[in-house]
Amino acid sequence: MLIERNNPVSMNDRLGSRRGQVHPRRWLAAGAAVLTLAGLGSYAFGTATGGAPAFVLDLEEVGKRPTPPLFQADCSAQPAALQAELSRIAASFEGQVGIAVTKAGCDWTVGARLDQHFPQQSVSKLWVAMSVLDAVDNGRMRLDQQITITPRDLTLFNQPLQWEVLDKGVIARPVQMLMANALSLSDNTANDRLLWTVGGPNHVRAFLKSREIAGIRFGPGERLLQSAAAGLTWSPELAAGRNFEQARARLPKEVREAALAKYVADPMDGATPAGMAQALARLAKGELLSEQSTKLLLDTMGKSRSGPMRLKAGLPPGWKAFHKTGTGQELGSLATGYNDVAVVEAPDGSYYGVAVLIGQTHQPIRARMEMMQSVSAALARWHELRTS
Repeated sequence: MLIERNNPVSMNDRLGSRRGQVHPRRWLAAGAAVLTLAGLGSYAFGTATGGAPAFVLDLEEVGKRPTPPLFQADCSAQPAALQAELSRIAASFEGQVGIAVTKAGCDWTVGARLDQHFPQQSVSKLWVAMSVLDAVDNGRMRLDQQITITPRDLTLFNQPLQWEVLDKGVIARPVQMLMANALSLSDNTANDRLLWTVGGPNHVRAFLKSREIAGIRFGPGERLLQSAAAGLTWSPELAAGRNFEQARARLPKEVREAALAKYVADPMDGATPAGMAQALARLAKGELLSEQSTKLLLDTMGKSRSGPMRLKAGLPPGWKAFHKTGTGQELGSLATGYNDVAVVEAPDGSYYGVAVLIGQTHQPIRARMEMMQSVSAALARWHELRTS
């Protein structure tokens, strides 16, 4: 079986070749003041472990929880056999992995390391998308609303919009397009513009609280999160070209190792497998967003181009996965935050929330993907044996 790295088609590929070169002076002129991580402490921008939150949540602009449509599920099958298989998969994988499966409408969750926090990385784009759709539901935003993007908005790593932004200086894109690119292409700049337009990290945290979504932390945004994990202090010029990667490469190895180890041990964007799977099951039931927004979000996740060989590849014909991947930083052979989470739909209409979160591993990409495929395949076998 051929296993390839993710290679999403960028927005620039669809728009045509870029018409100019990078203009670093123009970009630097547009840069904002330097942001620093100094003095932030244990997660002054997140939910600190063992202490009170270092931020105040404002629920006023978060929509009320919708009244979900009638949802019925057959919960007669006991998940003991599935639990045993998921435990075996986790134990045989060489690395720190959390797994969770929950059936929408049922009160059980099975897996491994269910309550341990793992780095989300781009999985956290789901919470931004939900917060944006909640704002659409309550009239604060529109799907066709144009959002401007300038060089000061550029972030890190995968950001297909960057060359057009640097060429033109400013572009505008509708909310729905930015959301689709954030979820399908994992575009960091598209996601950050949505994040700050909807109200920033505190607003997303307020949304999570309003929906009583447990086990989920939301970090400070892509730039500060990735800088902290790398051992760097963020400044706007790091977003130009490969400046971030070059600055990271100049750091002493021990600095990078310490920063990455600190992040993985207690991630500021951490999520528990149980919390993630249960939230996805509730999304499928229509408990988190309006019926229209739920359908739009699932349709968008179902069209994702990232991670085709992760959870999705383990499902047999007739099954569907509406998923979001996450991929963290690497240091030598150490990979961190390698994830896939999904709403999985069985042919009979049953829904499952599924989360596979790898905190860290030295296993190659193929082994990581095959482990994820074994989780979704185990779920499908268990379901079919009990419904045949």
